[in-house]
Amino acid sequence: MIRILGIDPGSRITGYGVIDSDGRRNVHVAHGHIKVEGADLGEKLAHIYYRIQQIIEEHQPVEAGIEQVFMAKNAQSALKLGQARGAAMCAAAISGLPVHEYAAKLVKQSVVGKGGADKAQIQHMVPLLLNIRGTKLQADAADGLAIALCHAHLRTSRLLLAELKARA
Repeated sequence: MIRILGIDPGSRITGYGVIDSDGRRNVHVAHGHIKVEGADLGEKLAHIYYRIQQIIEEHQPVEAGIEQVFMAKNAQSALKLGQARGAAMCAAAISGLPVHEYAAKLVKQSVVGKGGADKAQIQHMVPLLLNIRGTKLQADAADGLAIALCHAHLRTSRLLLAELKARA
């Protein structure tokens, strides 16, 4: 089993999910969201950075997946999202985790089966895939878990392809 951290970066709320995966089976470990605090942008980015480091220290993942920046209608929003993403990526990279980036469409395809899925569909499918019962996941936490699941699926595919190439 390998422990994976999925991060859904945001300038106001950053979601995260931690799973264990052996390539066939995925097991829920933890999930949550970080309500970004701070008086200015620098403090907000530092808050994301330190909270991601705390999550890594607590759960000890060995790899991370993070959502790529999408093209937003508002350039200022896209810039803030990119900065939040950078803070989260630095926390993971400095902690020694390889960080893999995934497009939102690919994450949705991997978890729901269609790239145009909405947040409610992610919130519905993630608990089913991870056998989480009794509580509705907060949207950003569900997205963090979805990113971790996407990484687990694609990681397994990459390993199988490498093995096939080595045999050929």
